[in-house]
Amino acid sequence: MKILLTGVAGFIASKTAELLLKEGHEVVGLDNMNDYYDVTLKEHRIEFFKDKKNFEFHQVDIENFEELEQIFSQYKFDAVLNLAARAGVRYSIENPHVYMSTNAQGSLNILELMKKHKIKKYVLASTSSLYAGLPMPFKEDLPVNTPISPYAATKKAAESMAYTYHHLFGIDVSIVRYFTVYGPASRPDMAQFRFMRWIDEEKPIQLYGDGTQARDFTYVDDIARGTILAMKPLGYEIINLGGGKNPITVNEMISILEGELGKKAKVENLPFNKADMKETWADISKAKTLLGWEPTINLNEGLRLCVESYQNNFDVQGKVSLS
Repeated sequence: MKILLTGVAGFIASKTAELLLKEGHEVVGLDNMNDYYDVTLKEHRIEFFKDKKNFEFHQVDIENFEELEQIFSQYKFDAVLNLAARAGVRYSIENPHVYMSTNAQGSLNILELMKKHKIKKYVLASTSSLYAGLPMPFKEDLPVNTPISPYAATKKAAESMAYTYHHLFGIDVSIVRYFTVYGPASRPDMAQFRFMRWIDEEKPIQLYGDGTQARDFTYVDDIARGTILAMKPLGYEIINLGGGKNPITVNEMISILEGELGKKAKVENLPFNKADMKETWADISKAKTLLGWEPTINLNEGLRLCVESYQNNFDVQGKVSLS
């Protein structure tokens, strides 16, 4: 299959591209290479694909309809995997307009061009942040109508538009809601990456809250694999991709990183941000039934791989800006 993959220089999409190529698909990757975080990391990921057969990269912003239309006119795609997004809950509070233009308007641009070019399969990356305030474990049929951050609100808008285009134009839609994805060379604003760096550099960890907040951590390879499985015809489905077990506290994650790095963390506690969720926990029974998917990497093994990657690629991961 020929796949359009947006956000390809990003943490999750780059791993998805790698697995798609291994499965024999052709991948056309788009990314605007924005400076939300240090572009060095994005360039490092794209460099991996430089000599890969069946991969093409275009620096295109999904917010730019005209540039996007040129891509859709140049290729005949079998499916679109839309992983391009502005991520990060706290940053969305400071810059809500950017989140709206990328996550909502950008998704609309893609759907409109899929309609025009008669592309039938759409996979949209969404978020567990939509489940704020709802009973756990989170099931896909819960009413996610009270987002508590602009990030979550704009992802909800993207989901709603995807349903509209499914209903009106018959586009086959899989929405995959990701739960606290982590892994090697992740975004430097993510807790796992920052905490690893700060512990190694013997600098205080900036911890929002007391560390008892808990997450359903999910390793990036498992997420990428689930995203690819969601390319199958499903009509319209929302599917959780998460660890599926009791959530693990941030304090526990810090303890595992201490063990892997052989250093003790210094912790600076900051006020808990009211846009953050206290806990997340995915019900993944639907992913098991529809996709035959479940996670294979637990947090201990995943963090070991993160530290190993960090130490083996210190020239990039050890020097990339955290601000």
